[in-house]
Amino acid sequence: MLMRNYSIALVLLLSFTNVHAQKKNKTKPSPADALKSEAIADIQSGYNAYKNIALQIWDFAEVGYKEVKSSTLLKNTLRDSGFTLEEGVAGIPTAFVATYGSGSPVIGILAEYDALPGLAQEATPEKKPIDGKTAGHGCGHNLFGTASVAAGIEIKKMIASGKLKGTVKVYGCPAEEGGSGKVYMVRAGLFNGVDVVIHWHPANKNATDISGALANKSAKFRFYGTASHASMAPEKGRSALDAVESMDYMINMMREHIPQETRIHYVITNGGKAPNVVPDFAEVYYYVRHPDRQVVQQIFDRMVKAAQGAALGTETKMDYEVIGGTYDLLINKTLAAAMQQNLLKTGGVVYSETEKAFATKLQASFAYKAPPIDNAANIDSLMENKDGLGSTDVGDVSWNVPTIGMTAATWVPGTPAHSWQAVACDGTEIGTKGMMVAAKTMALTAIDLFTDPSLLTKAKAEFDHERGSDFKYVPLLGDRKPALNYRD
Repeated sequence: MLMRNYSIALVLLLSFTNVHAQKKNKTKPSPADALKSEAIADIQSGYNAYKNIALQIWDFAEVGYKEVKSSTLLKNTLRDSGFTLEEGVAGIPTAFVATYGSGSPVIGILAEYDALPGLAQEATPEKKPIDGKTAGHGCGHNLFGTASVAAGIEIKKMIASGKLKGTVKVYGCPAEEGGSGKVYMVRAGLFNGVDVVIHWHPANKNATDISGALANKSAKFRFYGTASHASMAPEKGRSALDAVESMDYMINMMREHIPQETRIHYVITNGGKAPNVVPDFAEVYYYVRHPDRQVVQQIFDRMVKAAQGAALGTETKMDYEVIGGTYDLLINKTLAAAMQQNLLKTGGVVYSETEKAFATKLQASFAYKAPPIDNAANIDSLMENKDGLGSTDVGDVSWNVPTIGMTAATWVPGTPAHSWQAVACDGTEIGTKGMMVAAKTMALTAIDLFTDPSLLTKAKAEFDHERGSDFKYVPLLGDRKPALNYRD
């Protein structure tokens, strides 16, 4: 009996000791936790400086491959913070790589800064185009580039102070909107030797991004005919516009006979200059998207045949220029789980009363019922969705380096991307607050990668498994040079 009582007492003592130790360990912050708290506070202290950078880029509103002022501002900010700059990389004047530190691990952070044509808008909840301007940041890349630079600078500070060891690289990535800037950077080997890449994107919610993306290929089809007076001598003309319209008709007929997940869209960028002149030149700009990049290529080949048939039937000549091509997104669940914890630690966006009034008025312009304004403070649960309907050149990066991204609520809940409403939000405190959520979350995720070698190992193993041992990277846009004038 005495031995039994002694055993019971020993078990109770060990149990109490174990529970006490668990409580003690639970309350005692790890070195990484301390660094994360420091990073959150330090990034927040730079709120006004980063806000001013984002608003300057919002005002510049430069389209793809024309982002001279925007990229210069970000480069100077990084240079002044101690980074070494490589400029004009991959044959793109506005692309750059900023590096600080040495050795492993090497963590990359993507920054974008191109605007969209046709979306100039004041930072108001009513539609008010800006006189004398055409482009606007309808996808929030003014915030995107700034938050990525902020996260990179924070990691640089910790490397410089000896709190972290390794290398951080901030990639200045132009022309995401249709120009496939990152594809050329991947093709040039600029991501070789990088262990993990982190990115984010403005949105109407806070979430770790484990949704898929559609592979995409785009091209401008150009037709050349014979000009003539459309009334006095129409028989002598051969209309390039007829060829464009014939191609469009055939593509629209083709929609019935392609996989239902496919997306095809186009705009006629040049249809002639005057109704009484038979157009001797016309151009149409096409996108084709699908979850499988091989299907994208197959459908694109059929589009080329339609263009050839249109030229044959109208007795015109045709050529085409591939403008962009991007892969689908390779998801990494290991990295997603880590980023989700950091997003939860950072928290969402809380509006002031003034911002709530702005949001309410903006939502009144929607043609649908908007979600509650308070949703900007929420963090979405981590749920995989491979049916993403957008496309991004981050896809090519993700198939070459383990990659993870997130979205932050830079827009009023319910706001669609590529809209004047998004442009308006991107020029306000609403956009800036979301931008800071992204900067902090990316920095915290980078801290995990610098301090936890097992996270890197697990993420790399998942990457190798999902990609497959026989994977070979072949860019969808081929070996063409960057389409630096695709927005002309």
